[in-house]
Amino acid sequence: MDLRTFFLLCMALILAGCDDNEHAISVDLSRTEQVIFRETPDVITYAYLPQYSHRVSYTRHQALVRYLRKETGLNIRQIFPDNFDQHMKMVGDNKIHISFSNPFIYVKIARRYGAHAFARIVEATKKETFRGQVITRTDNTAIQTLGDCRGKTWIAVDPTSAGGYLFPLGHFFSHGITKADFKEIAFAPGPGGKQEKVILSVFAGKYDLGTIREGALDVVAGKIDVAKIRIVSRTPTYPGWVYAAVKTLDNKSLDKIRTALVKLDFNQKDHREILEAANFVNVIPAMDADFDSVRQLTGRLGMEMDQ
Repeated sequence: MDLRTFFLLCMALILAGCDDNEHAISVDLSRTEQVIFRETPDVITYAYLPQYSHRVSYTRHQALVRYLRKETGLNIRQIFPDNFDQHMKMVGDNKIHISFSNPFIYVKIARRYGAHAFARIVEATKKETFRGQVITRTDNTAIQTLGDCRGKTWIAVDPTSAGGYLFPLGHFFSHGITKADFKEIAFAPGPGGKQEKVILSVFAGKYDLGTIREGALDVVAGKIDVAKIRIVSRTPTYPGWVYAAVKTLDNKSLDKIRTALVKLDFNQKDHREILEAANFVNVIPAMDADFDSVRQLTGRLGMEMDQ
């Protein structure tokens, strides 16, 4: 229904409710105005790439967002894209101002939209890098080594997942295994919770093997018996998750946010609670060149960054 039709219908309903003592009102239908909803102009949006469910994203980062608001005085709000593609598109549409993503997503949004890295995390392992894992069921005796994965069904997190797809794909490639060697390669369906879905699919025996980022098994520890999942192999390590800003974010606001993030101190009780919830121990400054090893990996695999 267009605006004009909607308006006429409303007027008809109003006039139908008038009694004989009320006077009709003359309306000039040639003068209409489109109603446009606008975001509050001073809001800076913060988004965590939805590798886990929205509930996990909120639980991990809400305290951090509150801290950033208080520390910087900026109106920062966490938002929740449904999937990896939507996250990237929202960066391109300037609807995400601060992106917290894996390094594979970062090199894509840097190339496509000019986003630039300004900080990256130190993992809960106290390392500045992370890696992927190849998993199977403990009772799947057909897969003992990486070479045994040939001819099997593989579920990965997402085509743009780093630890859950890119790193394992490079790991297989380094061992002479290509995509054509698998019986099937599937990706976790639906929005959010993709790491969990990979693990649950392997646990249920729906796929022979899965690939996840290191640490993802901890997220499902209360839902399934993780002792029934076996890690077949671990990939090499790559730079950790990265904070990137869109081109339109002003330097003054960006400096405040970077300073506040780097200021987080695990030895300080209130900061430690924020960091533990977010599942990392520190934030360090970063620059675009820190992620060249990821670009080199995509180059070896023949991946197009614009796809």
